[in-house]
Amino acid sequence: MSLRLPSEIVVQDVLPTLRVLLARELSAHDLTQQEVATHLGVTQAAVSTYVNGDPDLEPRIADHPRTAETVEQVAGGLADGEMDGYDALAAVLELVRAFEDRGPVCELHEEAMPELRGLGCDLCVRGANPELRREREVLDSVREASRVLATTPGVVDYVPNVGTNVGTALPGGEAVSDVAAVPGRIYVMDGSVEVPANPEFGASKHVATTILAATAVDPDRRGALNLATDDALLDAARARGLDLLEFEAGYDDRGDRLRERFESRGAVPDVLYHRGAFGIEPITYVLAGTGADAARLAAELVADAEE
Repeated sequence: MSLRLPSEIVVQDVLPTLRVLLARELSAHDLTQQEVATHLGVTQAAVSTYVNGDPDLEPRIADHPRTAETVEQVAGGLADGEMDGYDALAAVLELVRAFEDRGPVCELHEEAMPELRGLGCDLCVRGANPELRREREVLDSVREASRVLATTPGVVDYVPNVGTNVGTALPGGEAVSDVAAVPGRIYVMDGSVEVPANPEFGASKHVATTILAATAVDPDRRGALNLATDDALLDAARARGLDLLEFEAGYDDRGDRLRERFESRGAVPDVLYHRGAFGIEPITYVLAGTGADAARLAAELVADAEE
């Protein structure tokens, strides 16, 4: 019996092929070989071999349509600055996980360990923790929402002085620690929307309070973000036929008060806003299924308001 771990297959067959394909795609985006080397964590000489040489590629990895999709996504994101190393790693890990779930990694593993053939082996995915998967999905939702806000023209004009945040709650979430958001909030710097950190659970009290009040009444409403209250934005929401609700700005027992309002009207609004109070800036919340859904809706409202 030749004992081979699936991770060996990934290291020896998958990653070398991905590095070559990424190097070539990044070079096609007019990055220098040194810039490509920095992104991939290899030497400039290695990049030269990848691009100009004839390195061995594992065809079942190189020719797979998901490989091409991921390579284009990661190379384009890194070249345009829309992805950082964390985002690129997440995309590559997602591809590897897909290949480990009855994909080409399984085929290569069965060739390396013939004893596995015909067993329907699922060691790579068996016993996956559903709770950890849900947490990852929630964090991914907030990361996607952050990218939408940072790359949508016009959003910068609706970021309040206190900053913007976006959150998504775990299914059945009941506490602030069950809501993922951006630590330190999203802010404006030099005319651009800046996202200071990757999302964490328990990172935002105010957005989390709103989300928890909503999901307590409607479990499908687990995402929200805040923007500055603006009449053009509210008019855009009304023009789309969205459900709007105005509420008092005070912080005291806000979660309880919002939950009571939602329960009394029998529905959670799409847009929730207040006009401010002494020491409290006017704020509008966009609510949706997830933080990413809320960000996409907010981007559409901003575009409508800017017309």
